[in-house]
Amino acid sequence: MDGILSINKSGGDTSFGVVAAVRRLCREKRVGHAGTLDPLATGVLPVCLGKATRIVEYLMEHPKKYRAEIRFGMISDSGDADGTLSSGGDVSALDEPAIASALELFKGEIKQVPPMFSALKHNGRPLYELAREGITVERAERKIRIYAADLISWKTPVATIEVTCSRGTYIRTLAQDLGSALSCGAYLSSLCRTNYGPFGISNSITLTQLDEAVARGDWHYLLHPIDSVLSHLPSIVVPEDVAQFVRHGRPFAADELTRDLAAVVKMQGQARCRAYTLDGGFAGVLRFNSEKDEWQPEKVFL
Repeated sequence: MDGILSINKSGGDTSFGVVAAVRRLCREKRVGHAGTLDPLATGVLPVCLGKATRIVEYLMEHPKKYRAEIRFGMISDSGDADGTLSSGGDVSALDEPAIASALELFKGEIKQVPPMFSALKHNGRPLYELAREGITVERAERKIRIYAADLISWKTPVATIEVTCSRGTYIRTLAQDLGSALSCGAYLSSLCRTNYGPFGISNSITLTQLDEAVARGDWHYLLHPIDSVLSHLPSIVVPEDVAQFVRHGRPFAADELTRDLAAVVKMQGQARCRAYTLDGGFAGVLRFNSEKDEWQPEKVFL
């Protein structure tokens, strides 16, 4: 079975644990997830099966949307509710306009320092292991993009916000930085990923629902097609002779393609497209090399 399950992860489950459960239930060895969710976080976790594991890198490029609760006036050594809490500052004067104004500071392309409590590695060891031992190491800033950050509600001392962001964004770090900007400290008290590319809470399933579908024998109807994460790319249909080039991973000149592909070549700034065979099968992802005026199969699924 090749495809993607959009799992609605429960709080307390690890992303690795979800993958292990899917592997066991679906009896598929090749299983992987895109975009780790912390154990305390809930929401959309795409899990790829079979050949779909080769599409994870493209899925990671999609924006993600979160609904987060941020508790002001307290700080956490881990940045979230799982850490050791201490007083951060007075929140009696804090109000919605002040929080909304502070959020504006973080929109667009910004630099963010990854937290110590993260799965990033230092000399082969996850940072969270070092953090639990009381060890802090320098982390390089990373460029991320916050597409939207909106205040949904404010009930002292907790603000609920919605954030749409790029890969590599840590919402717990955003919560801490927001608390620093407002001079009262803050930590992430809860987090739900509501959207990830084409997947949302509404078209996601729980592990319990997957278990029930496996018992009924119809779980494969829950799989999303591999190419569903590539709908933002233009698509072309290639004739059989060109499909042979794709099948064997061989580059081919742009003028050997159909009229549809010629149009894709002319699209300003376009480097990739989806390719399909005449019978509608998903052939793979092609990347255009403008210097050689040829297409190179980047991922082949024939």
